[in-house]
Amino acid sequence: MEVTLRRTAAVIARNDRFRPAAAALTAATNSRRFSLSSLTRPPPNYPGHVPLTGIEKAALAVGSGLMSLRDPRRGDLIAAFAEATATPYFIYRLRDAMLGSPTGRRILRDRPRITSTSLNLPRLRSLPANTVGRTYVAWLDREGVSPDTRAPVRYIDDEECAYVMQRYRECHDFYHALTGLPIVREGEVALKAFEFANTLLPMTGFSVFAAATLKKSERRRFADIYLPWAVRNGLRAKEVINVYWEERLDTDVDELRRELGVEPPPDLREIRRREREERRRRKEEEEAARARRAA
Repeated sequence: MEVTLRRTAAVIARNDRFRPAAAALTAATNSRRFSLSSLTRPPPNYPGHVPLTGIEKAALAVGSGLMSLRDPRRGDLIAAFAEATATPYFIYRLRDAMLGSPTGRRILRDRPRITSTSLNLPRLRSLPANTVGRTYVAWLDREGVSPDTRAPVRYIDDEECAYVMQRYRECHDFYHALTGLPIVREGEVALKAFEFANTLLPMTGFSVFAAATLKKSERRRFADIYLPWAVRNGLRAKEVINVYWEERLDTDVDELRRELGVEPPPDLREIRRREREERRRRKEEEEAARARRAA
């Protein structure tokens, strides 16, 4: 806007009759710098909050959504898309689900954070096998991930709802451990389908479209096995956002699954391992057959 005003002043100044008006317009642009964002952007509501206008939020949703489909490994893009599309309804629905649960209300009151320090990962490694804590830390170690990598929420305006999104984000690895799904692309898409059926967050549903980028055998397996499992379990399970994971670390993981109504899916890593072995066996047989024909 400032550039436009300066250009207007220059055009006006070409006519001597309007030089006083041009001078006034130039002085106005020098004394006060206008911008659309400065007129419409509200102040931040919590530390780290980046308030966006409606247009900016729409642009963020479209841009981050398209780019995250192109590269599903970009966690920053997925996080931005999740926040841009969670309002005005979906994050409030999830917050209300927490308010409707005694445990969810305690989580909102206590506002715990999930980090390697708060969970004391060395202690979790000493827990008995098949406990929630031991299963969780074993999954972290096997997949080579850390709970300290979750990005802070920045684009949700309501401070309490921002915490709800942060809590969902930091609990994601517990959902992996609960289901046993690995962080390979196929496992992530299956877990996102489960999360969408359970939380209704648009980002999780949008992420399911990443199934189109899977290999043909993976797409078939997702459609035949993991999508039906995700829809069935996500809809019938209790709201997983209301699990106070920090208080359930000593619980038997099978007991928690029964309590929540979640059945573990077929072991994806084992299926992929068997398929690799079968491909290797067929290749060896074909090479042996060619060698016999050549002899």
